[in-house]
Amino acid sequence: MEFDWHNPPFNLNNSITIKDIEESFEDPFAIRLLPDSARFAAQARFFNVGVSVNGNGIVTVYRTNGKSVRVIHARPFESEERFFYQRKMNQMLANSEAARAGDR
Repeated sequence: MEFDWHNPPFNLNNSITIKDIEESFEDPFAIRLLPDSARFAAQARFFNVGVSVNGNGIVTVYRTNGKSVRVIHARPFESEERFFYQRKMNQMLANSEAARAGDR
């Protein structure tokens, strides 16, 4: 996945880096969400909830043309988002375990 970092429309703070944001998209447990309101759908904005290699949880709002990703905003997880991410990750792992058990 290619990222467009030319003049990002937001300021990075010291808690996350460009590398952290890119890694959060590569997280195998990352959750990609489609817009659920007309405001976001009209501008084709998407959401990524993922964790970087060093454990930073990041929520990202982005748009894509299918080839590159333009990050509109990114920030660290809040406690509710960390809980949501952890719950979804546990569900995926449990489903994976059940599927492997069924293959035996």
